[in-house]
Amino acid sequence: MTIVTESEIMTALSHVQDPELHRSVVELGMVRDLSINDGRVTFTLALTISECPLRDQLVEDTRAAVKALPGVKDIIITLGVMTDEERAAALGQSQPERPKTNPFNQVRQVIAIMSGKGGVGKSSVTALLALGLARQGHQVGILDADVTGPSIPKLFGLRPSGLRNSPLGILPAVAAEGIKVMSINLLLPDEDTPVIWRGPILSGVIQQFWTDVFWDRLDYLLVDLPPGTSDAALTVMQSLPVNGVIMVTTPQDLAAMVVRKAIHMIEQLNTPVVGVVENMSYFVCPDTGKHHEIFGPSHADQVAAIAGAPVLARLPIEPELTRLGDNGQIAACDGMLADELARSFAARRLS
Repeated sequence: MTIVTESEIMTALSHVQDPELHRSVVELGMVRDLSINDGRVTFTLALTISECPLRDQLVEDTRAAVKALPGVKDIIITLGVMTDEERAAALGQSQPERPKTNPFNQVRQVIAIMSGKGGVGKSSVTALLALGLARQGHQVGILDADVTGPSIPKLFGLRPSGLRNSPLGILPAVAAEGIKVMSINLLLPDEDTPVIWRGPILSGVIQQFWTDVFWDRLDYLLVDLPPGTSDAALTVMQSLPVNGVIMVTTPQDLAAMVVRKAIHMIEQLNTPVVGVVENMSYFVCPDTGKHHEIFGPSHADQVAAIAGAPVLARLPIEPELTRLGDNGQIAACDGMLADELARSFAARRLS
């Protein structure tokens, strides 16, 4: 009777390469908890990320390599995930070092507003939450991380080229309710000037908004993220001390699908989701008061379940809010939306 050994299995697996990294799964330390019992081979395959797009191929290749050995009767492979430190060591990377904040700043909590999809109203939600928190008496700032498509200055009626320097750092603009704002559009000569920069430069600018701006004392710094899960979002999540994320979605299933991708990214970065806001959830007919689901039925509960967080608010389509935002007067909107959002968020405040 042929008995397969651990050494033979590891040798066979040393010829299996990760399809993306082109290095052996043994060299990368992906093979864990190997055991052999009467021809039954059991081991864990630790993926670099849980959503590895080629994991099925990797499992098939490792199974085929072991199955080819004499004496193997059965193979059981359990999938695991490397820790951040293990992944960095396997890839020969060091953990990204967070840039030091301005020593004169005292920011209690950093909250990122994210979606993964454009056009869902992240900037409007950021502005409303900032207004609601400020009206509760909190010191609030907004870091506009959407460098190529900034909206925050427009919403608050802040003009370009309106920033000043000081011995303590760049002074942010001050909007309604004392909300401090930092955005690339405040540094440009005209709000229509395009920002045509590549990823590393964009990431550097976002980091400078954190390190070089004199935010002073803030209870909350809200970070308005651009769409997607690439450079800008990663820079914020890895470079800033983010305490939590608010996910913004709309009722369409397509939007919910993209937001779910962003949630899975946040999970891999070990950052908690504070809650989910469904924007443009319904329209209230001014003549009848009837609610109409213009974009279809809500998916907020399903998204919230995946995020493991509550639905903070379902915000309606409000033409007056759009008009005020276009005119730079979002602070003049009906306070009910901002107050509702702030109250829901306050119930979920992180320590």
